[in-house]
Amino acid sequence: MVDADQYLDNDEQTVVILMTSGPSTPNRCATPFYLGSIFAAMDVEVHIFFTMEGVRLMERGVAEGLRAMEGGKRIIEFIRDAKRAGVTLHVCQPALPGYRIDEASGLIEEVDRVARASELADLVLRCDKVISF
Repeated sequence: MVDADQYLDNDEQTVVILMTSGPSTPNRCATPFYLGSIFAAMDVEVHIFFTMEGVRLMERGVAEGLRAMEGGKRIIEFIRDAKRAGVTLHVCQPALPGYRIDEASGLIEEVDRVARASELADLVLRCDKVISF
């Protein structure tokens, strides 16, 4: 059996969650925020980086109408839970034009940074774990 306390000893841990899933696969859209919230509650620095179709989750109006399962919480609620827990949300700037999302007015207020791929590379190189959805 794994002792959860062993993961709390290192206050320098960083996790990057790479989110490429979006509205076409709603059943994959809640878990990254849920896990991110758990990691953040364990004093882990958590970054979720949205690219490919994942950027659509950060588009105004999309997460508000999306659920991972029928009758479940809306994805925007999972996003807000993650933000309250301290998760940082990054959106891949080069992916935005392909989905016709305006960087200045088309993103939800929960987005922390609009970033280039070089920032993702930096996050990956300095983190302890990368998880991909």
